[in-house]
This record gives sequence, structure tokens and C-alpha cells, in this order.
Amino acid sequence: MKKIPFTKMQGTGNDFVVLDGFRMPVRVTPMLARGLCDRRFGVGADQVLVLAPSRVADFKMLIFNADGSQVEMCGNGIRCVARYACETGRVKKKAMTVETLAGVRSAVLDRSGVRVDMGAPILDARRIPTTAEGRVIQKPFVVRPGAGQRPVRLEVTAVSMGNPHAVIFVDDVDRVPLEEWGRSLEQHAFFPKRTNVEFVQEINPDRARVRVWERGSGATLACGTGACAVGVAGVLTGRFHRKVVLSLPGGDLNVEWASDNRVYLTGPAAFVYEGHFF
Repeated sequence: MKKIPFTKMQGTGNDFVVLDGFRMPVRVTPMLARGLCDRRFGVGADQVLVLAPSRVADFKMLIFNADGSQVEMCGNGIRCVARYACETGRVKKKAMTVETLAGVRSAVLDRSGVRVDMGAPILDARRIPTTAEGRVIQKPFVVRPGAGQRPVRLEVTAVSMGNPHAVIFVDDVDRVPLEEWGRSLEQHAFFPKRTNVEFVQEINPDRARVRVWERGSGATLACGTGACAVGVAGVLTGRFHRKVVLSLPGGDLNVEWASDNRVYLTGPAAFVYEGHFF
């Protein structure tokens, strides 16, 4: 019987099955990703993360959603694999580079957690991608949650952090029907590759509350790239300062859209347990 060794990790409640491609060759199929992420019949996770050798960085990170789809980037995930690589000796330094489908990113471990240079936000609508031109800032949107339900009017700001995000500011995030609105926006034709969705309640220019619907995974306790997109959208709409603390159901993340146009994400990354998947 074949056994696949794995490490379970989490960053602000966003949980991952980490597979070490340095330890043994790993090929993740959609079926395997779904099996690993299944919370009743598998390990249970939002995503599967694979470490692999890289020719352009210290290592490569591959990301697979709970529905089996492969995606470009994960902010909470990159913090977890950076800590894993450092503490297992795959990388023998606290500052490292990580190759992703969204490009090479850098991460540094320190006392506050893991700080990641997430790169410059993409604001050009075609590159996010959307079907619009220019920038999408507080674009009026109509969400149709389902048969027999009244359409809802929202304002969407679109940002890519290597993966697409739709950011919506609301008066009270607790009153948002996350699955209905999130699923409707994720699959909207305006986003050709689907989108992640963030609902945001501004508390003050330095803090906000956020709930997340992730493309391919559904409702999660946190999303690192989503937090970065929220920070950028908050500045674009005149709500936030350049540094903001975002409170998600799984904990707080610190986001800075710096003067060099790069977004920096800082937050925790924790080991949970190790095991074998049959």
C-alpha cells in the first residue's frame, strides 16, 4: 500500500496539507488534491501545497485547491512553506526566495511571524483578468444569489495579487450571506478565470474586518492574497492608510502597500501535525 507523508500546517486558520517534493517525488492530480482536502474522508484542508526544487529560487511552491484546481499564489500558504523549509533544513537561512506561478516571491522569518514580499498589485482590468478596460474601482455590480431571491447591488474593486480578487466594502460583514454572494461573484462572467471574493467592514483607516470566499475552496478562515487585495482596495477607495491590520475569522494579518508599490504581508505560520495518507 502506497503511503504519502504529509505535514499539516495553518496560517490564521487557513489550513494546508504540505507535501515535500525534496523528500520524495510528488505528482498531485485533481483527485488526489480533493482526497487530501476532504474533511471527512481525507486529511482536511483548504489547499494542498507542494515544495519542489527550483532553478530560479530556493524552492518552488505548487498550490492546489480543495476542488482539485491549481492556482497561482497563496499568501498564507507561502508563509507556511517558508517556515517548513527553514525548520526542516530544506533552506538553511531565514530569508529565502520562492518560485510560484505568479512569479518569484521573497519571505523572511522573524519574531512577528513570516513577512512576505507579495509583489506589486495588478490593477489593469484585463490582466486581473476581467472583461473590463482600465481599472475596476467600486464598479456597481448586481448579484443574483438564486432562484426566487431578489438581486443585490454591490460595488466591486478588482485587484490581482497574482490571482484575481473582488473586494466589496459593506456596513456589517456578519450580515453578509457569504456562500450565496461569494459563489455568485466567484463564477460571474465578468471574471473569466473566476475570482476570490472579500467582504470588508472598515473600522478605521488602520483596521478592518474581513470575510473571505476563496475560488475553488469556498469559505475559509483567512486568505493572505485576499488580505493584500483588501489593503490595496482600501487605499484606492480612500478608506485605509498604507499600513492596515485586517481581522479575519482565523486571526489578524498585517498588510503594507509600501512606497515601492510592493505589498508586504506579515502573519503567523504554524505546524499542526504530521502523518501519512494512504
